[in-house]
Amino acid sequence: MTSVHDFTVLRADGSTLALAEKRGRALLLVNTASRCGFTPQYAGLERLHRTLGPLGFEVLAFPCNQFGGQEPGTADEIASFCRSRFDVSFEVLAKVEVNGPAADPLWRFLRTEKPGLLGTPAIKWNFTKFLVDPAGRVVSRHGSRTPPEALEPPIRRILPR
Repeated sequence: MTSVHDFTVLRADGSTLALAEKRGRALLLVNTASRCGFTPQYAGLERLHRTLGPLGFEVLAFPCNQFGGQEPGTADEIASFCRSRFDVSFEVLAKVEVNGPAADPLWRFLRTEKPGLLGTPAIKWNFTKFLVDPAGRVVSRHGSRTPPEALEPPIRRILPR
């Protein structure tokens, strides 16, 4: 696998999404949780999605329950929470694991492409963000403490021309 576009992921409804369908769009892939101190970042992610979406950008959220059990809900509960609390219009996919032997293949790829601090591939917490260019290359990795708003300049630099 050489690109994010080589992967297929599960949607919350159990259907599949071939990321090749996103070719030509800049993406921000985020592992999310509804009961996390960083959960308010959903609002910033939504602002980016609405502002930059018409220019060729998309946020894809991947709920994850691996960090403190902060995403225990079902797909329906997670979707309802995201809509009611943050009016999220971007796609919230099926729950995944991002670390360990059961890690989703896409997330294993992301971790390998852009390791974290000191070269550590493991995801440290919820709301780790990976910026992907329109060709499917992983451009950068941003930790939980990086607010979505701080990513607008690098996103704008890779938007399709």
